[in-house]
Amino acid sequence: VSRADLLKVFLRTDDDISDEVRQEVVAPLFRSPTDTVRVEVSDGVVTLVGRVRDTSLVPVATRLVRAVEGVVDVQWNPPGAEASAG
Repeated sequence: VSRADLLKVFLRTDDDISDEVRQEVVAPLFRSPTDTVRVEVSDGVVTLVGRVRDTSLVPVATRLVRAVEGVVDVQWNPPGAEASAG
């Protein structure tokens, strides 16, 4: 039994989590026009995909996303990860 299964009753919807992560973490931290971060949420697992100019903000963003209610885990997928996975 996974952590996500155990917590499912207490979790917020993926859409709610995604909205909060976009508004409270991604928008304030990644303001550069070259920053392109997409937020995907599935069963409370947040995946951030995209390019950021200041990579020192990645660990900060990860900690902030983990603090969002309902988040089970956080993953970062750098650009091109999808292409190399096949």
